[in-house]
Amino acid sequence: MTCWLRVLSLQLLLLPAAPPPAGGCPARCECSAQTRAVACPRRRLTAVPDGIPAETRLLELSRNRIRCLNPGDLAALPQLEELDLSENVIAHVEPGAFANLPRLRVLRLRANLLKLIPPGVFTRLDNLTLLDLSENKLVILLDYTFQDLRSLRRLEVGDNDLVFISRRAFAGLLALEELTLERCNLTALSGESLGHLRGLGALRLRHLAIAALEDQNFRRLPGLLHLEIDNWPLLEEVAAGSLHGLNLTSLSVTHTNITAVPAAALRHQAHLTCLNLSHNPISTVPRGSFRDLVRLRELHLAGALLAVVEPQAFLGLRQIRLLNLSDNLLSTLEESTFHSVNTLETLRVDGNPLACDCRLLWIVQRRKTLNFDGRLPACATPAEVRGDALRNLPDSVLFEYFVCRKPQIRERRLQHVTATAGDAVRFQCRAEGEPAPTVAWVTPQHRAVTAASAGRARVLPGGTLAIQDARPQDSGTYTCVASNAGGNDTYFATLTVQPEPAANRTPGEGRNETQAAARAPLDLTTILVSTAMGCITFLGVVLFCFLLLFVWSRGRGQHKNHFSVEYSFRKVDGPATTTGQGGARKFNMKMI
Repeated sequence: MTCWLRVLSLQLLLLPAAPPPAGGCPARCECSAQTRAVACPRRRLTAVPDGIPAETRLLELSRNRIRCLNPGDLAALPQLEELDLSENVIAHVEPGAFANLPRLRVLRLRANLLKLIPPGVFTRLDNLTLLDLSENKLVILLDYTFQDLRSLRRLEVGDNDLVFISRRAFAGLLALEELTLERCNLTALSGESLGHLRGLGALRLRHLAIAALEDQNFRRLPGLLHLEIDNWPLLEEVAAGSLHGLNLTSLSVTHTNITAVPAAALRHQAHLTCLNLSHNPISTVPRGSFRDLVRLRELHLAGALLAVVEPQAFLGLRQIRLLNLSDNLLSTLEESTFHSVNTLETLRVDGNPLACDCRLLWIVQRRKTLNFDGRLPACATPAEVRGDALRNLPDSVLFEYFVCRKPQIRERRLQHVTATAGDAVRFQCRAEGEPAPTVAWVTPQHRAVTAASAGRARVLPGGTLAIQDARPQDSGTYTCVASNAGGNDTYFATLTVQPEPAANRTPGEGRNETQAAARAPLDLTTILVSTAMGCITFLGVVLFCFLLLFVWSRGRGQHKNHFSVEYSFRKVDGPATTTGQGGARKFNMKMI
């Protein structure tokens, strides 16, 4: 009897283990039958647990200690649609690890220890739409790494140690719409590798050590609509052709070292509706910087060190709705900077040292309807209203602080300066008004000279025009123009620059050309030209002489001159002659 019991026990041990019930759930996991989800976060798992229901659609295994994924680890989950393996210690993923998951749409491998993705890892993932490989140790993306992901729409590969992306790494990503590259060691962008992403709609490039944008970086991305460049400390300029071929609707270039509005690069972005140039060391917005952005609705220039917004700086922005100029160094924002303020709905000028005078009257007049996005701008000057929010100012102060006084030039006596070439010349033009007027000069050649002008002529603080190394061509009438929001005033000054006297020249200076000519050797061309000119002159003289001889010879013998000579013979002594033979005799002489 005991023997039979032992045999029966042995047979029971040799029987195969029965499968877990359909509604079972692995130990240390939480299962939801309604959503077909299995969640096993923070369970110190070192491998994919057994016993996961075959009908599971969502599996979360984040924040565990899984080190490797092998083929067959997930083979029993053909219905799986979303898999989260974030924040594990996965260092290796073998090819075919996801081959039995044809319905998988979302795969998260964020914050692991992956250094390389070997070919074949993503085989048969035809329905995958989101892949997150960020915060790993990836150094290089090999050719055809993602070639099987033909339905992938969003790819995250930021926060890696990437130093190189091969030319065909993105080959096969025909449906990719969003790509994020951030916090990598990339020093350049490969236009050829990005060129495989024909359907790319959004590209985010953040925290990169790239110093320049090249013309071919985005040339093969005709469908790109959103481009974000953020935290590129080495970028100092956006080249004119760097955005060529794009039809962007949204562009963001923030936290870089560009010092000017990239007007040339923006010239062909007529479809742009949102532009963000915040947190760049841009000090001035020149006139017409955005004139071609006729569809722009949002413009952000916050924290950009702006001190001057020139008149008509926003010329052409016919549809502008939101303007953010917060946290800058602006003392004013004149209505003349806009194409039209009637379309403006939201204005951010908080965080600026605003001078409450007539230049801000247009804001005060609209202070009840204009949206300040919850951050009310306040006056910095004058002292009587310092710290007062523009929206809260009573109507009574409008006639006291928001009134302009037209500029007046103080000294109007005629300034006529006669100078010698090489001298330094100065013309004074002191103007007063409310607000303080700006002074510019117009040269005789109709060129405007301002405080920002470079060259021999410039405007000093106080309105004085300084001309260094005066030249005769600088002579003429100069016009001083003092202007502010209330109007302008003009003043004229004349300058005569005489050539430097010969006595002041360096000895031998007058003979420079002669000496240079004497020192210069005669070349063959000079000899031939001189000989030809001599021959022509000689032949001309000879021809002239022959003409004179010809004319003289033609007139020879055709003119005869006759004249009569009467000659009386002297009387001779002796008998008188006969009457017929005596008296005077006449004869003719012919002169030839």
